Amino acid sequence: MKNILDDDTRPTNSVAERLAKTYYLSCLDQNSTIEALGSTPIDELLSQLGGWNISSSGFNVTSWKLQSAIELAQNTYSRSVFFAWMVAPDERNSSRHIITLDQGGLTLPSRDYYLNKTDREKTVTALKQYITQVGVLMGSNEEEAKTQAESIVNLELRMAEVTMPEDERRDEKALYNKMRIMDLQRLASFIDWVSFFRSGFSLVNISVTGRTEVVVLVPSYFRQLSVIIKDILAKPTGKITLANYIGWQTVNSLVGALAPSFREAQRVLQRALMGADGAEATWRQCISDTNNVLGLALSSMFVREVFDEQSKPVAEQMVREVKNAFKENLPYLNWMDDETRELAKDKADHVTDMIGFPSFISDRDKLDAKFEGLEMREAEYFDNNLRISQWMLLKNMRRLQRPSQRGEWDMSPIQVNAYYTPSKNQIVFPAGILQAPFYDKNYPSRSLNFGAMGVVMGHELTHAFDDQGREYDKEGNLKQWWNNRTIEAFQQRAKCFIDQYSSYKLNNDSINGKSTLGENMADNGGLKAAFHAYRGWLQSNTEFAPLPGVNLTHEQLFYVGFAQVWCSTETPEATHMQVLVDAHSPAKYRVIGTLSNSVEFSKTYKCKPTSPMNPPRKCEVW
Repeated sequence: MKNILDDDTRPTNSVAERLAKTYYLSCLDQNSTIEALGSTPIDELLSQLGGWNISSSGFNVTSWKLQSAIELAQNTYSRSVFFAWMVAPDERNSSRHIITLDQGGLTLPSRDYYLNKTDREKTVTALKQYITQVGVLMGSNEEEAKTQAESIVNLELRMAEVTMPEDERRDEKALYNKMRIMDLQRLASFIDWVSFFRSGFSLVNISVTGRTEVVVLVPSYFRQLSVIIKDILAKPTGKITLANYIGWQTVNSLVGALAPSFREAQRVLQRALMGADGAEATWRQCISDTNNVLGLALSSMFVREVFDEQSKPVAEQMVREVKNAFKENLPYLNWMDDETRELAKDKADHVTDMIGFPSFISDRDKLDAKFEGLEMREAEYFDNNLRISQWMLLKNMRRLQRPSQRGEWDMSPIQVNAYYTPSKNQIVFPAGILQAPFYDKNYPSRSLNFGAMGVVMGHELTHAFDDQGREYDKEGNLKQWWNNRTIEAFQQRAKCFIDQYSSYKLNNDSINGKSTLGENMADNGGLKAAFHAYRGWLQSNTEFAPLPGVNLTHEQLFYVGFAQVWCSTETPEATHMQVLVDAHSPAKYRVIGTLSNSVEFSKTYKCKPTSPMNPPRKCEVW
């Protein structure tokens, strides 16, 4: 991508591509405009929010209003202070959209960093240093900045205490709490919610009243947050504390668009969290940023210049083979009743897939239409980020009066990832993952493709039937469609996975078998479906000759293909953060845990009974 973006001789075929290139150049900042501006851009933004007490943006405690500060931060500048909200598919009626609210607003990536004593000593101390240094850069003296940093962190600590842990958020039905805005007002009265939503939706000419429905994922959080905020407001310094928190959250979310001195201040926290300062080449960071905000435009160039389009039909065929293997296994699952089994097959038949990239990115007019109303300017990186945030917020709000549709890409096609969307019953495999090490049409054994990319395909398909995905029917609606006895049998088998993965440790961190349950099920189910798909492929195709110099069969190479994509090295801090925040198990145990459950793996590699990779008790659902 760097070569494409840096080459001025390559034509940019569309407005969308020019937007991406302009944003990229504004990020590179070859004229040092960002450094010259210093804190000026963020000072101007903070003054709109009523100021920040530890900056030179001006702050008047008498005129400052919590309501207007939250409305501006959330609905003008799209910053998630105190909570997060968006328009999303209604999970009980997936054809429509609904306003959805969730807990949020913490600087650190997990509540555990605030509540665990060991983490607090290291990471919270680094957070205070980071806030203090930013305050100094914005005009405060160090002692005052330290005092205000302490109050911000203390507020976030109280918010962390009422934040629901991730392992308690696995039950989708428990998270679906539909109510009217007037009911939300009674639940959490720290702001006027009708006024809050009107401040946003008025920008897109959508009417909101007290009877407008919303879904609140964690009502207990909003109820307790309201108590916390009212308690703070009752104190003489309450407004200052809340204004400082909102100011800080706004600054922190935009630090990457400020002068290098601000990014340098952030590194003390990055070192505490990751064991490294996170510094990377500017061009690499700028490509990543461009992909995050203008991924479809960037993908148009990637597909035209780099992507091997022959990969797409081959991958489409592989998805069909993996899906067929998954369905063919259903009759052998003796824990399911016949009716649920038939419904599961029907759901698998209804899973749609999107592979590579959407066709419209090759059509200039259609691609440009996706970015209508968005402007970029080469010397305005900070403002470009605000423009994108505001444009995306307006785009999201307009969905409230539009039906939910399959076929929308929620991830950039050049992303090396894949996903399943329960409300659409849809699996997506972007072009970015259809490359080595996951996929290469020139691999000397098809087994390597099935072991790597095939398992990813099986993994995403299995998500439709994991502990969360199984709660959605074939149309993507949240409803019970399983027999109660089958649910009980499923839960017993799920407990096997919870116990197995909870027994694994990395650097004295135990994996949370509950919060990683869905991903562990998907890894195990995906491996099995892909292996049987490969065997099915062999029935009508001829494999290459054995690899010279490698004393492995093609079936053994299948498992090599699976395992090698998870080769990685991480600092202890990064591993610790993954255990706390990632729904996936660490790479090591994605391999060991999954393979040790596989009967076919043990047979293929002739593992001795009761050996570590062939334990007598194996966990299996799909």
